[in-house]
Amino acid sequence: MSLFRIDPDKPFKGPHQDQNFATTGADLNDAEMAMILIHGRGASAQSMLMFADEFSGNSIHYRALQASGHTWYPRSFMAPKEMNEPGISSGLQAIYDQIVTIEEAGIPKENIMLLGFSQGACLTTEYAARHPGRFGAIVGFSGGLIGQHVDPKNYSGSMEQTPVFLGCSDRDPHIPKERVDETEQVFQQLNADVTKRIYEGMGHTVNKDEIEFVDGLISKIR
Repeated sequence: MSLFRIDPDKPFKGPHQDQNFATTGADLNDAEMAMILIHGRGASAQSMLMFADEFSGNSIHYRALQASGHTWYPRSFMAPKEMNEPGISSGLQAIYDQIVTIEEAGIPKENIMLLGFSQGACLTTEYAARHPGRFGAIVGFSGGLIGQHVDPKNYSGSMEQTPVFLGCSDRDPHIPKERVDETEQVFQQLNADVTKRIYEGMGHTVNKDEIEFVDGLISKIR
């Protein structure tokens, strides 16, 4: 199956284009690095800005995307992809557009981190796997690649040793551990520097260990 990839000459138009976004931290024109935050189902861009209080450094521009109707796509991330369109493709375009805006402000992609939680983590990892290259880091809190099945042959290119962090519970009610394992394998295939941590009995949330690890990634970028 051929996966949708961004065509700069033919932008995808869907429900998540022209949505508001939320920012905090350093002004975009003064920042050393940027973090694009992608929320989960039913949440908001504003809710993701809480991560800015968890990470150290005052030279980071935080930019949180907003899904139309607070949902990037309607069904489970493990449903057939076509059942979650046009939401998936529209969400991928929204991420791309923000990356371009940040790059145009003078921050290179090597200093841009993508971080998503839950449904946002699924969209984040899917974006990076479909558009591999050197990013500052890719962070998926409680998420994984999208689709009924993950076919590694659908993904090609190189992440150029971009750090990729995947954190999840061993009994997450929404994200099977097996899908996190498959996501790890795809990113290893794409030449990413992958760290996967599975937490016993954690639930569908983010813990202190995950925050501390990502804070370490930020320090290396800065």
